[in-house]
Amino acid sequence: MEAGGTDRPEDDRDQGGGIRTALTGLTTRGRSFLAAGVAAAVCAYVLGQSDLLRVGLLLGVLPLVCATVLYRTRYRVAGSRRLSPGRVPAGSEARVHLRVDNVSRLPTGLLMLQDRVPYVLGPRPRFVLDRVEPGGRREVSYRVRSDLRGRYPLGPLQLRLTDPFGLCELTRSFSTYDTLTVTPRVEALPPVRLSGEAKGYGEGRQRSLALAGDDDVIPRGYRYGDDLRRVHWRSTARYGELMVRREEQPQRARCTVLLDTRGGAFEGAGPDSAFEWAVSGAASVLTHMLERGFSVRLLTDTGDWVPGEGADGFAGASQGSADAAGLMMDSLAVIDHSDGTGLSLAYDVLRGGNEGLLVAFFGDLDEEQAAVVARMRQRSGGAVAFVLDPDSWARDPVGAPGPSGRNEERLRMLRVAGWTAVHVPRGASLEELWRLADRERTGLATASGGEGAAR
Repeated sequence: MEAGGTDRPEDDRDQGGGIRTALTGLTTRGRSFLAAGVAAAVCAYVLGQSDLLRVGLLLGVLPLVCATVLYRTRYRVAGSRRLSPGRVPAGSEARVHLRVDNVSRLPTGLLMLQDRVPYVLGPRPRFVLDRVEPGGRREVSYRVRSDLRGRYPLGPLQLRLTDPFGLCELTRSFSTYDTLTVTPRVEALPPVRLSGEAKGYGEGRQRSLALAGDDDVIPRGYRYGDDLRRVHWRSTARYGELMVRREEQPQRARCTVLLDTRGGAFEGAGPDSAFEWAVSGAASVLTHMLERGFSVRLLTDTGDWVPGEGADGFAGASQGSADAAGLMMDSLAVIDHSDGTGLSLAYDVLRGGNEGLLVAFFGDLDEEQAAVVARMRQRSGGAVAFVLDPDSWARDPVGAPGPSGRNEERLRMLRVAGWTAVHVPRGASLEELWRLADRERTGLATASGGEGAAR
């Protein structure tokens, strides 16, 4: 059973067992009838009552006949499932539409339809279908909701057959299932200027040197199809191979979102934990930057990035923002704590420089890791860090503003290195912290400009 497709249930008659399989489907009522029939037959034999024997035979044979008839019933039905939508944020509802088609020439009897769902999505849905005429269909739907992100299987769909007396029930299952993706919560962010320079962030674009007027004189090797009029003869003579000037082309502004997933950096679990706040914050920033027209990538402490279609890992201009956002949201839906203890692998990825804006979400930072983070600032045009203090999240009530002494020292180290470092208290709003980072960054840029003028 696939979303938008059809499937047919597995026939348990092919699984062996014969009458034993049918007898396992006897309900409590059916077993009671069978036991009463046997008891009546024994009493009739002992007492010599032929009328009681007839009653016993009736009570004992009726559930066996119902089980045999139900077991040999050949219902030909097809089912389909459709998710609307197939990807939802945590805390939001999705609707699952089920459809059953009777593809046989005979009407069905009483059918009970139930779908298997994980317990975090809610109770198992059950529907009773009275009678489906030949060629007819029945459509039902139910809602699912989860406060925990992840990927949850739905199905397989089960069809329970029952006789009119309720003496026997048999379950036949469809073979396939669908997957519901629950992504982190996304908070709408205001458009602020958080780039590494005082200008240019709001435009969401930056251009290469070639677009400033003159051609970029830094040559590259000749590639098949290059225009020979762009051959740089001086460099060709110097390197001994054909070199051409780089073509003039616009370059999208870049943004790297770094998510700290170290298991030792966060404490607690559940939708209100510090780690879940960081994951939701990373998802919000990724969505916001893609909407602003940036080339965005998601980087973790393990050095892995999403998406990875290009050599640099950024979502390029040829890739739609919706596709890039969906790919990164799917990754954040299942991201979990890593086994790493440091951030050096992420620093190695950032060594190439020209990374544009760097927005990072960190957990607990010791002195060594704070020094690694401080060096990351040299690899970006601008850097904003949201630092979550595990001690504050575990100890302080919601909304407590003050960081611990250790975390305050780490924030100071990052600010000295050029980061716009923001302390994240428990239950804080990312929108408010985003504005705070903008004000701090603007104040830093103003102070830098004033010092330059004084000099």
